[in-house]
Amino acid sequence: MSAITTQDTVTGNLEHGSAGHLESFSYDDKITRQFMTATVVWGMVAFLVGIFIALQLVFPVLSFSTFGVEYFTFGRLRPLHTNAAIFAFAGNAIFAAIYYSTQRLLKTRMFSDVLSQLHFWGWQLIIVLAAVTLPLGITQSKEYAELEWPIDILIALVWAGFFGVNFFMTLVIRRERHIYVAIWFYIATILTVAILHIFNNLVFPTGLFKSYPIYAGVQDAFMQWWYGHNAVAFFLTTPFLGLMYYFLPKAANRPIFSYKLSILHFWSLVFIYIWAGPHHLHYTAIPEWASSLGMVFSIMLWMPSWGGMINGLLTLRGAWRKVTEDPVLKFFVVGITFYGMATFEGPMLSVKAVNSLSHYTDWTIAHVHSGALGWNGFMTFGMIYWLLPRVFQTQLYSKKLAEWHFWLGLIGILLYIIPIYGVGIYQGLLWFAMTDQGQLAYPNFIETTVNLAPFYFIRVLGGMCFFGGACLMSYNFLMTWMSRPATYDVPVYKAPALSKTYVDPPLEKSKLTAVLEVAKYLDVFTKLGWHRRWERMPLYFSCWVGVAVVAASLFEMIPTFLIRSNVPTISTVEPYTPLELAGRDLYVSEGCYNCHSQMIRPIVAETMRYGEYSKPGEFVYDHPFQWGSRRIGPDLARIGLRQSNAMWHILHFRDPGEFVKGSIMPAYPHFEQEDLNFNTIPERVKAASYLGAPYSVEVLDNSIEVAKVQAKKIAEEIEKDNGPKGLESKKVVALIAYIQRLGTDLSKTPKPETNGESPDKPADVAQAGESGGQP
Repeated sequence: MSAITTQDTVTGNLEHGSAGHLESFSYDDKITRQFMTATVVWGMVAFLVGIFIALQLVFPVLSFSTFGVEYFTFGRLRPLHTNAAIFAFAGNAIFAAIYYSTQRLLKTRMFSDVLSQLHFWGWQLIIVLAAVTLPLGITQSKEYAELEWPIDILIALVWAGFFGVNFFMTLVIRRERHIYVAIWFYIATILTVAILHIFNNLVFPTGLFKSYPIYAGVQDAFMQWWYGHNAVAFFLTTPFLGLMYYFLPKAANRPIFSYKLSILHFWSLVFIYIWAGPHHLHYTAIPEWASSLGMVFSIMLWMPSWGGMINGLLTLRGAWRKVTEDPVLKFFVVGITFYGMATFEGPMLSVKAVNSLSHYTDWTIAHVHSGALGWNGFMTFGMIYWLLPRVFQTQLYSKKLAEWHFWLGLIGILLYIIPIYGVGIYQGLLWFAMTDQGQLAYPNFIETTVNLAPFYFIRVLGGMCFFGGACLMSYNFLMTWMSRPATYDVPVYKAPALSKTYVDPPLEKSKLTAVLEVAKYLDVFTKLGWHRRWERMPLYFSCWVGVAVVAASLFEMIPTFLIRSNVPTISTVEPYTPLELAGRDLYVSEGCYNCHSQMIRPIVAETMRYGEYSKPGEFVYDHPFQWGSRRIGPDLARIGLRQSNAMWHILHFRDPGEFVKGSIMPAYPHFEQEDLNFNTIPERVKAASYLGAPYSVEVLDNSIEVAKVQAKKIAEEIEKDNGPKGLESKKVVALIAYIQRLGTDLSKTPKPETNGESPDKPADVAQAGESGGQP
């Protein structure tokens, strides 16, 4: 915590155009301590919820839904786990890193202590609201963007209004003209996350707890994975690279390996990452060109990603002996290694041939957790151990406990990911397996899941090891905090303000002779003097970051939204009825997309198992899309054709494990007891109409009556099959109505055209649907 000398400060700043008079300042370490504490607390919550839902896959009874408790099912708690891990644990960690390092790199206190506190308490409020609303089934059902619109507005306010303004105003008042590479990554994070969050969460609210995205089907899927992939990029990658560029050299007492490599790796990541989202949607109903473009840019990502890994690991040249002695460096080295592994595997999984096997399987889960636990988790732990003695101004309570944490955490990660990688490959091979007669070897989906419980249990053991390591860290944190001084020392630093009359020197001219002018320009460009100039103009630098992100985004979005052939119209696809719309909202509320997909890929094994592959035009009224990204249960895109019997669904909802032996789906008996609120249906129908669903005036004006008629019909069908009576007012009939509808539109007979033209032929319908999808 020693202050830099006045002489060194004056000399260093005058060289970069600072004024001569000294200004006194101190750093706000209180905000770092607050975010560090929140990181530990919410990390423990995220890990515990993860272990709990992992146990549910082994012991389904732990959902407690059999006993009528609806709040702890996998579909409701899995989003809580992901949000807690990403936005609570990792989010608070990056804020701690940014607030600590930014002040020191810019030689100034944060612009506003008030904004810092508003940011901290606002972010904790968001996390609490997520923890309350998600188990209650209040969700948009979009991965990593589940929170409803009032919380989304609060996120935008806290991120951009409090955090963003505070950060960029700190750049304005800095006393160090040159901005270090860590600041570049913080700039990219703040700008891009704001853009992603705002445009992915444009919705039409129908109440305080319910909204519909303005995008539908193919466009909604495209927007979601533009957001989802780049949330990983700019929330879980770029800020942690900034963390690496600051804390790793500090811990190793070595300069970063290569300045030029940091430039190449930064701009390549910022520009390329934003294109790669469609690789999450291979062989789905999105346009083929978008899927292929996502794959190409994903493969290109391998090079700049490994540029960051190489820059990090080679920073330790000459300091490897220190790695064996310092648990902080152990965490950093393993974290960066996991980053390299994850960023090699990601491009590999984006290759269509590999993705056809891995998608919807647990391979993706293993990939995500190797990055989240290995990269984000270990980098966070290393940073915390480095910060603890500095921000609490005391010795770390126990270095030995930190060592034990490292080994427990590493063993836990390996126990987690190795069996799940095996499970993922096993699932994909079973789904595609064929007999010698060309039939599915495992036609019943449950046959591909009944043998997975031992592997899932090993994963639980891995999670418990990782959690045990985190418990050791929490204890170490607490005991270090308890040994803090009664009053923190607040060092006062001195540095000159930046000169307002500073002018950048001209770029160094090329010394090459007897060459073409283009060679001279290239020579000047590769010396990177122009980039050094940008680094002294952070707001200008930020504008170019924004241009790179927006330009890449628009290049993919504009054709997807404006070219009609991307989503051809299918004449037999009609809006959901009022009751089906209410049932769909129940499906969304329960988080069913966490276990079931609604997207049949044009792969022989899938069409044999589930039916005709999905067409883009089928989803034009889906707000939000429900394609899913994992199959713990079978695909439901054509379930209305395969299983239309209402009584079958009643028995299945009551006790799936008893009705389908081996099923790990939670029970939903409460749907038979809970009344459907028909009074909310008009608002739902009006919202769907506003978003483009062509309802008749009769349906719009009498949506409740229309819904009740359909509900009565389903209830009578159940009663006729010796089922319970009086279900016409219950939630279960709405959910059954929606499930019975899924996938049936393509089999309908087109209505005759009113202008006298002949109706579309079924073949024409199929052809129209195929033209925008996969071959």
